[in-house]
Amino acid sequence: MATAKTLNDLILNFMQDIYYAERQILKALPKMAKAAQSDDLKQALMHHREETEGQVERVQKAFDALGKRARARTCEAINGLIEEGEEVIEEFAEGTVRDAGILANAQAVEHYEMARYGTVIEWAKRPRRGGEAHARDPGGGEEGRHAPQRACQEEHQSAGCLRQWHRARRL
Repeated sequence: MATAKTLNDLILNFMQDIYYAERQILKALPKMAKAAQSDDLKQALMHHREETEGQVERVQKAFDALGKRARARTCEAINGLIEEGEEVIEEFAEGTVRDAGILANAQAVEHYEMARYGTVIEWAKRPRRGGEAHARDPGGGEEGRHAPQRACQEEHQSAGCLRQWHRARRL
């Protein structure tokens, strides 16, 4: 039977999911770039890897600000998306069709990230009711309260990489 938990618990749960996803994406992007034929696509994927490294650091800082250890929670959704990308690489010969599949999988991953970050942003903005505390550090400072929101907004804004992938469609 499930135990009663707060929105803060759910935010933490989603942050752990995001942390896991970002770390898995870091591993997958070089493989995708290596399998791509298009130089533009390779470049966009490696640029996104650089952005993802920064995002992992920001999520770690958000955990720190909340007084929590950065801990990953297995995310089957991202595992599935990455597995689909690996299948495209294995099943299609190098060329424009494989690149199109890599691009489609990269977009699916980006959309998943945007959905998760967007949700956490909205939850972090909401005032808590019924005596539930804000998502904040144990000292009650504002830094902790807004840490998940800031980390997520930065990732949400970095979705500009998705536009790069669209440009890389010149396959």
